[in-house]
Amino acid sequence: MPHLNGFTGHIELTPSFAPRPHITHVLFDFDGTLSLIRQGWPEVMVPLFAEMLPGIPGETEAEKHQLLWDDIMRLNGKQTIYQMIQLAARIQERCGHPRDPLWYKHEYLRRLDERIHHRVEGLKQGACKPDEHLLFGSRLLLDELTRRGLRLYLASGTDEQFVKNESDLLDVSRYFEGRIYGAKDDYKSFSKKIVIDRLLQENNIQGEHLIAFGDGYVEIQNTKEAGGLAVAVASDEASNGAGRVDEWKRQRLLGVGADVVIPDYRDTVPLLRLILGN
Repeated sequence: MPHLNGFTGHIELTPSFAPRPHITHVLFDFDGTLSLIRQGWPEVMVPLFAEMLPGIPGETEAEKHQLLWDDIMRLNGKQTIYQMIQLAARIQERCGHPRDPLWYKHEYLRRLDERIHHRVEGLKQGACKPDEHLLFGSRLLLDELTRRGLRLYLASGTDEQFVKNESDLLDVSRYFEGRIYGAKDDYKSFSKKIVIDRLLQENNIQGEHLIAFGDGYVEIQNTKEAGGLAVAVASDEASNGAGRVDEWKRQRLLGVGADVVIPDYRDTVPLLRLILGN
C-alpha cells in the first residue's frame, strides 16, 4: 500500500482502524515485539520436537517438521508449556509414551540457553548495547509513550523470571514500573487475557482506552475481544532494522483482527499521531 504522510516504512491499516484519542494504557508482548534476545527460538524448538516425535510410515522429515512448525506457531504467544502439552499429545497420537510436558519445557529451555547464552553474557558484560537486542525503534516508542503519560504493561508467554531479567538487561524495566508479567509454573494462573482483564478492572477503564503491540496472535486476539486497538508487529527478527514484514506473522495477525500492521517502530512519531489523533 502507498506510504501515508510522514511514514518512511510499511504501514497497513485495516477497515477496523480508527483513531483512539482516549487511549491511556498500553500492553506489550516481549519476545519479537521488543526483545530479540530469543531470536531464533523456533530453530531450537522444532528440532527438539522432531527428535521426540515418533515417525509414521511414509512421512518425510520435511512433513514432520511442517506439522510441528504449525503446532508451535499456532500456540505462539501463549505460555511455552502449551506447546509442550501439544507435543505430548502428538506423541500419544502416534502410540508413543510422552514424558511430562514440564520435562520437554526444561529441555527446550536448556537448549535455548545454549543458543542465546552469548547474547545474555554480552549484555551482562557490557560487550554489546541493550538497543542491539531490541526491535528497531523500540526505545523511541517507549520514550514517546512515557512522555505522553501513558501507563505501560508487559505480558509474555516466557517465564516471568526470564522476562524480568531480560527486561533489566535491555534497560526497559523502568518503563513498566513493576507491571511485568510472565508465565508461571502454575500455568493456569497466568494468561494475557487475565492480565488484560485485571488491567481494565484495576484502572476502572473500558477497552477503548487500551492499545496493544504484539507479534503473536494471543495478545492481538485478546485485545480485540476486550475492545482495544491492536497493532500487529510483523517483525522479521532475523533482519532487524531492514523494515521487512514477516508475511506469516502478517497473515496470522490480520486473521485475528489486527487494526494496524507494522514491521518495527521506525515511524513511531507519525504512528502515534495517527493513532492518538495528536
